[in-house]
Order: sequence, then C-alpha cells, then structure tokens
Amino acid sequence: MKFFYHFTGDTLRNRDPIPPIGKWLVFHGKLVACSSGLHASEDPFDALQYAPGPILHRVRLGKKRISHGEPVDKWVSNYRKIVASINAEELLRKFACRVALDVLPLWPDAPAVVKTFLETRDEKLRAAAWAAARAAASDAAGAAAWAAARDAARDAAWAAAGLAARYAARAAAGAAQAAQLRLMVPNPLART
Repeated sequence: MKFFYHFTGDTLRNRDPIPPIGKWLVFHGKLVACSSGLHASEDPFDALQYAPGPILHRVRLGKKRISHGEPVDKWVSNYRKIVASINAEELLRKFACRVALDVLPLWPDAPAVVKTFLETRDEKLRAAAWAAARAAASDAAGAAAWAAARDAARDAAWAAAGLAARYAARAAAGAAQAAQLRLMVPNPLART
C-alpha cells in the first residue's frame, strides 16, 4: 500500500472543510497536475514545496494518477483519502531553524545571537536575531544566510519552512534536508 503526503491549512484550497480521516474525496473533472485534481507527494519535503498551511496529512491516492515534475515531486489523482494528520507547525519551526543552521557556515561573520536563536529557538532572542541578521546582510553569502534565518524567525512557521525548503532544494544539501524532514515526521505519519 503506497502512502503520500499533503499539506493544508484549516480548509482545502477550494475552502471546503478538511474531510474526516478515512473518507475518500472524489474529483470528477479532468486531471491536470498543478491545475485540477487531488494532489499529494511521495515525500513530505516535496509536499512542503506546495504547502498552503501547517497541517500535514498522510494520504492514499486512487489508482488513476498523473505525475508532475522532473524529477517527480507531486502526483494528481481523482481520489484521495486522509489516513493520519498532524498540526506540523512546531515541526516546521524546528525544520526551518535546522535549514538555516545548515547554511550558516556560508556566513562566516554571523552574529552570535542569530546562531543562538537558531539552536535554541528561544523566543526572547527572535527580535534581536532578526535585527542582527538584517544589519549584517551585506554580501551574497550573508544575504542567503540572512534570508534563511529571517524565514526561520517568521511567525508563520509553515511559510518560513516552505521558503527555507526552497533554498535547501536549490543547494547541494537538498537531499540531506529532505532526509532530515522525513526523520522529523512523527508516527503515524512517518513511512512504514
């Protein structure tokens, strides 16, 4: 049995309520990846690229599926059923900080408060870390690290994690970051 991952906010993209666990959603139109149908990804890291919110679902798709991307990062189907869900906001905050810490070596003069905030996620340091990162972003490496640190410090954790994931996907460390997120996803959502 193959499982997939799908993120939502408080509702589906079309503003319909999230269906209960175990209920099949059915799409009756033409399946077009990125346009119409019921989407999901084989990996939570790939699903994060399309996340409209922090609710992570482990789902099953119907047998009729169309892949998208090169390499494939998303599938569209006419059926999708949620088998488990979590609010992944805290997990995504941790992941965003992990991604920012991974690129911090590109910023040799990173202010200590930025590193400390990313390591501890101490909310008392958030404003100081952001201010220090913004003030220090003067070269290309500093700007990249500042962007990752800024994203980690945002209040909307899923947006920060999504942006951080995009930076990671562009970097050579993308595969390692995907593996890190997979390890962070708790049971019953983790792959079995």
